[in-house]
Amino acid sequence: MTETLHRFIEQYGLLAVFLGCMAEGETVAMLGGFFAHQHVFAVWQMLLAVFAGAFAGDAAFFALGRSFAQTRLVQRVSRKPGFDRARQLVTDHPNIYVLSNRYVYGMRILGGVVAGLSGITTARFLVLNAISAAVWATLFCGFGYLFGVGAEQIVGRALLHHERLLVAFAIGVIVMTAAITVARHLLRREKARENRTGQANQIGAP
Repeated sequence: MTETLHRFIEQYGLLAVFLGCMAEGETVAMLGGFFAHQHVFAVWQMLLAVFAGAFAGDAAFFALGRSFAQTRLVQRVSRKPGFDRARQLVTDHPNIYVLSNRYVYGMRILGGVVAGLSGITTARFLVLNAISAAVWATLFCGFGYLFGVGAEQIVGRALLHHERLLVAFAIGVIVMTAAITVARHLLRREKARENRTGQANQIGAP
């Protein structure tokens, strides 16, 4: 079982990391850093896969907003909580918005589409997106790598390689579950706040 899992990770791990980082991807990036520490992949390979996934994901969402603004998907995204605020931010502070958007959980897809709908040029977005993706990849891969260093000190070097992979998967599932739970809670609070604001505006309207 564990040998099969090990071979599967070695064969498809980089592709999985690339695809995972195209969406939210923080947990995937940290798991990739852990695998790099375990020498499943070279550090540069993992950093490249994480960077490429993060860059390609935001670029795709930007292209969706820029070239397919009238599609049903983009229209649905435009009705999500936080859309108006994100559009105001990218209008007022485009550089800061593109550089920081990927760090806000739940905003990657919305943020990229909003950037595409804004007046920011494609070339400017791609340069800023590349810088942001490089910093993000280094940061979260670094977290995973440092976790591997700490785990090795706690668990000990005698733990077999494929067993450490199972530990990494378990940790990844726990972290992802916790992140999703917190994100859903925050989104519910944001939606409730916007609903209260909307109701207050309707009451105050003449």
